[in-house]
Amino acid sequence: MAREFHPRPAAPHDEDPTLSSLSREERRVYAEVSRRQFLGATAAGTLAALAGGAPRLQASTTSAPKATADAVIVLWMAGGMAQTETFDPKRYTPYAPGVPISDVLSTFPTIDTAVDHIKFTRGLERIGSVMDRGTVIRTFQAADLGFILHSRHQYHWHTGYVPPQPMAMPHIGSIISRTLGPREPDMPAFIAVGQTVEGAGEIGTLKAFHTAGFLGTEHGPFLIVDPQDAASAVRPPKELGATRFQSRRQLFEQLLAQEPVGRYGSDFQRESLVRALDGADRLLRSSSAKAFDLALEPRASYDAYDTGRFGQGCLLARRLVEAGARYVEVTSEYIPFLNWDSHEHGHERADAMKKLIDAPVAQLIRDLEARGLLDRTLVVLASEFGRDAVTEGKVGKEVKDQAINIPNVMSDIRHYGMHRHFTAAGSILMFGGGIKKGFVYGKTADERPCTTLEHPVPVEHLHATIFHALGIPADTAYTVEKRPVYVTRDGLGKPITDLFA
Repeated sequence: MAREFHPRPAAPHDEDPTLSSLSREERRVYAEVSRRQFLGATAAGTLAALAGGAPRLQASTTSAPKATADAVIVLWMAGGMAQTETFDPKRYTPYAPGVPISDVLSTFPTIDTAVDHIKFTRGLERIGSVMDRGTVIRTFQAADLGFILHSRHQYHWHTGYVPPQPMAMPHIGSIISRTLGPREPDMPAFIAVGQTVEGAGEIGTLKAFHTAGFLGTEHGPFLIVDPQDAASAVRPPKELGATRFQSRRQLFEQLLAQEPVGRYGSDFQRESLVRALDGADRLLRSSSAKAFDLALEPRASYDAYDTGRFGQGCLLARRLVEAGARYVEVTSEYIPFLNWDSHEHGHERADAMKKLIDAPVAQLIRDLEARGLLDRTLVVLASEFGRDAVTEGKVGKEVKDQAINIPNVMSDIRHYGMHRHFTAAGSILMFGGGIKKGFVYGKTADERPCTTLEHPVPVEHLHATIFHALGIPADTAYTVEKRPVYVTRDGLGKPITDLFA
C-alpha cells in the first residue's frame, strides 16, 4: 500500500523577482532595496510563474525511501568536463606534431587512487586519495537536445526538464527547499555560489534555471557570485541605517500591493516574495550570518581551499552546511570557451581546471568527514555533458560542430585536447549520504567512440538517486495549473539503488 509522503514545513528564502513592468522610479527604489544581493538575484523564468497560484504537493504513489542524507552539495563543473581527461582515463597520447586528432583519447597519463580498481588522470591525485570514501559514475548520459547549447543542457540537468517549457520550472535546489524545508530556520535552504548571471547571450539564459519557478520566490537560490564577498550579502547597507532600510522594505511591499491587481503576479507569488523578505530579515539578524564570512575561518584551513573562487566556494559550502543549509551548489562558472569549455588548448585548460578543483574538493570531503557531517551530506561532482575529440553529440546522432575548425592532425599545442561536446558518456563523483565507498558504476568503451557500454545514467535517474538519498520519492509531484508536475521527468526517474551501501 502506498504511503503518503509528508514533507517538513517549507520556510522562507531569498530570490529577487524580475519586475519588468516597474517604472524607472520604482526600479530605482527596488534596486536600493535589493542591494548587496541579500535578496538573491533574478531568474528570467520567474516571470512565467508570476501569474500562477500556490502549487499543491500531491501524495506520492510510492513509499518514501528512508533518508540517508540531510543536505546536498553539488560541485558543478560548468562547461562540459572531458571525462577521458579526468575520471575515466583512456589511452594516453603525448603531444607531437603530425599526430591525428582522432588518435588522441587522453592527454594525461593514468594515475592510481586510494582504491586499486579506480584510476584517474594525472593532476587529480588529491581527489584520488579520497576515493575510498566515494563512488565514480562513468556512464552519465546527457539528453539528445538537437543542436547542443550549454545553457539548454544545464537547464535540463538542473530542472530535469528539456527547455523550453510552458511554465517556469524550478531548480532541483528549489524542489528540495520546498519539499523538505530548511534544516535551520534562519539559514537559507538553497544557496548557489560562483556563477555570474548578469550579461547577454548564453550567460543571460542561465537565469532561467536559477529560479524556484512556480514554487515561489522564497525557495529560490540565495546567489553568492564571489565567496570572498559573501559576508556583505548578509549585512544591511550601513549608509542607510536601520530606519531607512526598514522604510524601503515597507515601500517595496506597498509597490507589490498596488493596483492594478495582478500587476506583480498572483497573490501567492506576492506573498511568497514577502516571505522571502522576512527570511532575509531574519538572516540579517541571526548568528547564522557568520557562516558566510570566510574571514572567520582559521588561516591554515582557508589556505587549504584557496585555489581561487571555486576553492573558496567549497570552503563556503562546508561552512554553510555546518550552519544548516539544505542544498548548496558551487560552480567553476560557465564562461563560453573558457574553463571546462575546452574546444582548443584543451590540455592546458584541463590542467588548469584540475589545479582549481583537486585540493579543495578533497579537502571538503576530509573536512566533512572529520566533522561527522559526511555520512549525512551527499556531495555530487557533475557537469552538463562529457567531451570527445571527434564526435559532437553521440555516435548515430551527431550534430553540427560548435567549435572552431578542427584539423585532422596536430600542428600546434592548441590542437592538443580539442574537445567536442559528447552526450553518450560522462563522469560523476558521489561522496557521503549513504553512497558506497570505493565503488565504480558503469563501463565505457576503451577506444573511440568511448561510449556507454553498461548502466547508462540519464538525468532523471540521477535526480531520482539524489532525491532517494533525501527520502523523497521520484514520483513526488506538485499540482500546478490543474496538472501534476513531477520532481523527475513525468515521475519516471528510477533511483540507482546499487549506488547505496
